[in-house]
Amino acid sequence: MPFSAFLAPTLGGVLIGLAVAGLLLFTGKLAGISGVVGGLAQAEKGDRAWRLLFIFGMVGGGALLLCVHPEAFGSTTGRTAGTLAVAGLLVGVGTRASGGCTSGHGVCGLSLLSPRSLVATLTFIATGAATVAAVRLLGSAS
Repeated sequence: MPFSAFLAPTLGGVLIGLAVAGLLLFTGKLAGISGVVGGLAQAEKGDRAWRLLFIFGMVGGGALLLCVHPEAFGSTTGRTAGTLAVAGLLVGVGTRASGGCTSGHGVCGLSLLSPRSLVATLTFIATGAATVAAVRLLGSAS
């Protein structure tokens, strides 16, 4: 593996860790994306600004990377916008039903040694692996 293939994911992980640690250190809030976004609806006074800035930073950072280094995003999925919208909606419903998302449980919860987050993260990984296997199996059958 070339060093550049190792450097970009490592740098990304370090930046995510710094963002999560900074948010927790300076605000006492966890950086679970479903909680950040979901909390906009019932945000307390003074709680909306940091949520909007956090979301703007995620979207803006991705947009900036797309402009500067578009090949970092790889190839397209080959899926329609409608399929992607339904998939996104299902992910959102699932994260609210399970009490958190991969960033909340996998990054924040595991770093805080939460047993609940360990179970949730293992469930995310197992479900993702099973879904990939099913799609590949069904895709090869047609």
